[in-house]
Amino acid sequence: MTEYTTPNFSLDLSDQVALVTGTTSGLGKRFAQVLAKCGAKVVLTGRRVERLQSLAEEIRADGGICEPIAMDMTDRANIKAVVAEAEEKLGTITILVNNAGIPDAQRATKMSDDLIDNVFGTNLVGPYVLSCEVARRLMDKKLPGRIVNIASIAAFDINPKSSASLYSITKAGVIRMTEALAVEWSRFNINVNAIAPGAFKSEMMDGMLHRMGDFSTAFPRKRICDPAQMDSTLLFLVSPSSECVTGTFIKVDDGQGSR
Repeated sequence: MTEYTTPNFSLDLSDQVALVTGTTSGLGKRFAQVLAKCGAKVVLTGRRVERLQSLAEEIRADGGICEPIAMDMTDRANIKAVVAEAEEKLGTITILVNNAGIPDAQRATKMSDDLIDNVFGTNLVGPYVLSCEVARRLMDKKLPGRIVNIASIAAFDINPKSSASLYSITKAGVIRMTEALAVEWSRFNINVNAIAPGAFKSEMMDGMLHRMGDFSTAFPRKRICDPAQMDSTLLFLVSPSSECVTGTFIKVDDGQGSR
């Protein structure tokens, strides 16, 4: 019978290898820093190479171990190549945070084919391909894993003024992907969960504020949250003590009126 400590919780990730997508700014950058601070070896990915290198320097200066690798979430071959390179350099990926995402910022009837493809590719297809590639390697090595998908409160609540219909659709898809893969992979001890953030500081949020004005005045707490306020949710979902939690999503919206 398993003996559990009291409390059954640890922030020690020193035996883990984590890959985080979209680490060049906002939530992804914070997620990478937090995982590294807890001892995980972190694969930093994104398209802006200079920012990846800068973040790598910050993490290493703080005593962390990381590897910056450029990745395009719309390129399936590149996604698979990055996973192979990451495994060669740091070991098998045991934690995956699917954070990369882009908005549409266009009315549905006015979107170009390229924009439609980029939003679907970055927000939904890319994370699916990446999750499958990471899971396949975990299964082959009979290792447990944690996948955390970053959805959005927009998956449940869409504002007619936001021009974000496709973004909402893809984030709803992320929630369903989370539930479906959790069921399929549970017997392999691969947990798949999601976080659905409300309004948090990021480049994407800056763009929305520029287009729509300061809509935070309509929130009960009249603020845009800081990425640091999501640390505890992320760490819960990747920690060993959340081994019974899979196929769920956690809304982190600061009471901003989501349904």
